[in-house]
Amino acid sequence: MTEFLTEILDTISRNKSRSLLTAFGVFWGIFMLVLLIGGTHGLKDLLNSNFSNFATNSATVWSSPTTKAYKGFAKGREWDMETDDVARLRNAIPELDVITPQNYTGTRVAVCGANKFSATIYGADHNYRHVCMPEIRYGRYINAMDVKMERKVCVIGKRVYENLFPEGGNPVGSSIRIDSTYYSLVGVDFNPGVLTTGESAAEIILTPISVMQRVYNYGDVVHFISFTAKDGVKIGELTDRIRQVIARSHIVNPQDELALRVFNTEVLFGIMDSLFRGVTFLSWLVGIGTLLAGAIGVSNIMMVTVKERTVEIGIRRAIGATPRMILTQIICESMVLTAVAGMMGILMAVFILQMVELANTTDGVPSAHFQVDFWTAVAATLLLCLLGGMAGMAPALRAMAIKPVDAMRDE
Repeated sequence: MTEFLTEILDTISRNKSRSLLTAFGVFWGIFMLVLLIGGTHGLKDLLNSNFSNFATNSATVWSSPTTKAYKGFAKGREWDMETDDVARLRNAIPELDVITPQNYTGTRVAVCGANKFSATIYGADHNYRHVCMPEIRYGRYINAMDVKMERKVCVIGKRVYENLFPEGGNPVGSSIRIDSTYYSLVGVDFNPGVLTTGESAAEIILTPISVMQRVYNYGDVVHFISFTAKDGVKIGELTDRIRQVIARSHIVNPQDELALRVFNTEVLFGIMDSLFRGVTFLSWLVGIGTLLAGAIGVSNIMMVTVKERTVEIGIRRAIGATPRMILTQIICESMVLTAVAGMMGILMAVFILQMVELANTTDGVPSAHFQVDFWTAVAATLLLCLLGGMAGMAPALRAMAIKPVDAMRDE
């Protein structure tokens, strides 16, 4: 066995330049295949992490200027939802589970001691945690009593915490000034994703909605309403009824979809799944295509090599080598060349993916896993062996057909 392997390596190394160029085609093919699959997996992880804290069966509505005239009102009318819309939805649509209003003031400068940070100020009630699930690192979330008693408390995101408290530690109990109002810090949320409005959860300061309505003179105005459906009910089946209930209360055309916009996370997750299924298929298609090109290159080079070794093969046949032995040797030479080049490609791709993963690591926790799973690696390895055997088959069959007499005549 050792002599057989040594002979194969010796044959491959006779023409190093040719072997290297041939191996590069296989190396590049498997490298691109693994890199594309691992990269796609990482991008999917990265995107999913932004929405991982969303309730998958939820939606959010908000008002916009009307685009259709309705009951004597011209189009282009500004209007707002109100706190009573929450009760209207609960009474009219029993299939809804959580219904939670929010307000939004945009960016404000938050001050704590000598530290400042421009944060997005958000107002919500205690039920908002069921829609955009927080990851409380210190303290607690806003509760029902905070909203009812209009307590000036707040929960801050990760980036706000890092900038206002660069020394770290538990900041609960600290005072934060926003504009001219002081808030007592009750919690720190390390949610890495985005809120229902698309804002980064790491850069917000969340206060009770009742406090925001009073401090910023919003009255009963509500900017957003988020909701989840009960088990067994798809939120997409309820959005038309939700639009009708709210539109009817504000003399807005229920068919005016641009006046009452709906962001459906169920649809979003469906689109994401379809998108990445297509990207994964395309990755395999491109990778396998590149790998096949490399395998065809191996086959062509092996054909040239067999032609150059016609005399050698003829002599082997003359001294007793069987066609099966010739076939085995040529296929093994092809498989060794393909396997070595392919494994180098896999290792290089995994190394680069690991570097990308490290670059997307924060506080020792990767934002996404840029790696291929075990079964993908097994499939790539089996594909590599199959292509190696196929690449050597045509040259091996040609070598089998060489007769000692013809080989001597060629000489």
